[in-house]
Amino acid sequence: MNSHEPPSDNQPLRKAAIYVRMSTEHQQYSIENQTAAMELYAARHNIEVVKTYTDGGKSGLSFSGRFGLQQLIADVKAKTKEFTDILVLDLTRWGRFQDVDESAHYEYLCRSGGFKLHYVAEQFVNDGSVSSSIIKNVKRAMAAEYSRELSKKVFVGQCRLIEKGFRQGGHAGYGLRRLLIDENKQPKCELQPGQRKSFQTDRVILVPGPDEEVQNVRWIYTSFVQDGLNEAEISARLNARGVLTDLGRPWTRSTVHQILINEKYIGNNVYNRRSYKLKEVRTVNPEEKWVRAEGAFEAVIEAQYFLAAQHIIQARSRKISDEEMLDKLKILQESSGWLSGVLIDETDGMPSSSVYASRFGGLMRAYELIGYDSGRDNSFIEENKRLREMHPGIMRDITDKIYEFGGTVQQDGTNGFLIVNGELKVSVVICRCMQTGGGSSRWKIQFDAGLMPDITIAVRMDPMNLHVFDYYVIPSLDVENPKLRLAEDNHFALDAYRFDDLQQFFVLMKRVPLMEIA
Repeated sequence: MNSHEPPSDNQPLRKAAIYVRMSTEHQQYSIENQTAAMELYAARHNIEVVKTYTDGGKSGLSFSGRFGLQQLIADVKAKTKEFTDILVLDLTRWGRFQDVDESAHYEYLCRSGGFKLHYVAEQFVNDGSVSSSIIKNVKRAMAAEYSRELSKKVFVGQCRLIEKGFRQGGHAGYGLRRLLIDENKQPKCELQPGQRKSFQTDRVILVPGPDEEVQNVRWIYTSFVQDGLNEAEISARLNARGVLTDLGRPWTRSTVHQILINEKYIGNNVYNRRSYKLKEVRTVNPEEKWVRAEGAFEAVIEAQYFLAAQHIIQARSRKISDEEMLDKLKILQESSGWLSGVLIDETDGMPSSSVYASRFGGLMRAYELIGYDSGRDNSFIEENKRLREMHPGIMRDITDKIYEFGGTVQQDGTNGFLIVNGELKVSVVICRCMQTGGGSSRWKIQFDAGLMPDITIAVRMDPMNLHVFDYYVIPSLDVENPKLRLAEDNHFALDAYRFDDLQQFFVLMKRVPLMEIA
């Protein structure tokens, strides 16, 4: 009997879970429509829906951040007895993975666990036959190609908006503010941190911020270009005056440097410096691929000061010979006992890690030239690189979920923290899974001891370091050691912070009116 046809009267009642996903929050009725279609299918096929897994506003490109699908797969692996069947509207709701084998992998996990997967709106029967397998592979490839084509169209559209002078995401930065304008370019209101535009036809531009901040930006450039102060000296003087960044933080060498190198302060709108298309590989693009609109915004500083600052920064690196650079690197390694890109960037008097990478063909090559062994093989490096590339996606998923629960969130571009509801500083770290000689799994959590957040979310990866395993949500008050080592099973005092998902964290971030609390 075709599984899309009504069953006979004597067919036993089967219990099923349904999985629903919509790509964006603008698909207002997508979840309801999918659910209705699957409930109708279930009623016709003597199936009782007992559980629903939902991913609202989630792209099908990645498994990461899709908490509904992750929980479904976790329950499948645990061989839950709650249901025997799984209903999904069609292949695209299951996912538009760029690697079609990934979609097949999750389906295989369901099938091998004894669960039957139904694609309700598809015209084929998912019965494991050769014909259904061929059709599924073709449709998976078509879904992936659709995403690639859509990505190209979106990119072209974003570039067009950039060239017209409109801002594409990100916080404004110190000395600047985001102004919402309508389709006729008439001002509507200044957007506060965490606020978004409400209409598709609205656009965002940058405008000068409070006069005090604008004057401080100009003072930074004057001090750097005319007075010869470096970034560390400038940050020290700002802190001595009690000046805080736009995020309410003390100034650092890095925050001053970011102001000195960002073209938005001379009114330029720059896009595509980095790309992360289809959530696959984050790429730092060469300058010839940047999309730039000059004079798009009202300038905060004069172009001559910006160009002079760039000349000083570039000359700083050119003046240092290869031998001097390696000597500095060796001294830093001997004094600290280790090396990393972050350590290099935060050390006064050192060229940046990007300069080392450019001069010597990569940081690892520079390490080799001074005889420093990081103790990591290439596979470890590649794996770490892939995990770093996952981090923005996880941050974005957490941000979207906080918004979904009614909270507000702003990302600190300097330190990478999330500022939740304007008051809570949250750090998100990905913990690589390492194997001991005996085959046990271990994880290390590295807390930021210098800029300790209020809460650290440690994302533990599975043994293959492909997917999220679980989460540890740890308040800074309970952090006694900047490094924490975790095993598969830990003392209850540690596992009290462990969660299978971040649902409870999102609930805690929800804004509740005072009258409701009372």
